[in-house]
Amino acid sequence: MEEGTLKYRRVVLKLSGEALMGNRDCGYEPEVVKQIVEDIIEAWKAGVQLAIVVGGGNIFRGQQAKSLGIEDVAQGHYMGMLATVINAMALQGILERYDVPTRVMSAIRIEQICEPYIRRRAIRHLERGYIVILAGGTGNPFFSTDTAAALRAIEIGAEVVLKATRVDGIYTADPEKVEDAKKLDYVTYDEAYEKNLQVMDMTAFTLCKENKIPIIVFDVFKKGNLLRVLKGEPIGTVVGD
Repeated sequence: MEEGTLKYRRVVLKLSGEALMGNRDCGYEPEVVKQIVEDIIEAWKAGVQLAIVVGGGNIFRGQQAKSLGIEDVAQGHYMGMLATVINAMALQGILERYDVPTRVMSAIRIEQICEPYIRRRAIRHLERGYIVILAGGTGNPFFSTDTAAALRAIEIGAEVVLKATRVDGIYTADPEKVEDAKKLDYVTYDEAYEKNLQVMDMTAFTLCKENKIPIIVFDVFKKGNLLRVLKGEPIGTVVGD
């Protein structure tokens, strides 16, 4: 791997399932996935230790269970967690086509297809130059993959959580609905909470705040943005002290 000028050396990238489906209603948008994978490879080649927490919303979300007639809420959440494993396997398969070493680690034990998540083993994989794809959320219902990203960042000693979205940061209002919404370059944890800026779900946000892990929200659909963020360029919005 080629060493570049990086501000962050070990990071957790939170990649939602919705990001993988682009403008589709579900599944995958091949061109979008290709661009995201190329950016991930570019970051890996620069020398970053990269752990990816992937969501499953492009396949199934726990909230959908009720509409199917499934009354057990926990059952729906487990179904959503299994969807994240499918996405992790998809990312792994594409990355390995480019000879990028990867490991999929799941909080739900499925030894036939991936490793169980073990903190020390995940750190060792990162140190050896593998991209670690973390699936299965936290392994528990009622916790989002945002919370999984925050929790894993704390456990593996990541310097920052990068939240990949389809907008270029945090705004004073939804920029897709409010024309004069203003982008915020930096907000404190307290400001984000007081203004209800919906950075991440509250459990994830609180974990990051208590453990002083900054969150950077950025546009993952703009090619090259991931590496720019890793180099410390003013991309997106930083949430910190």
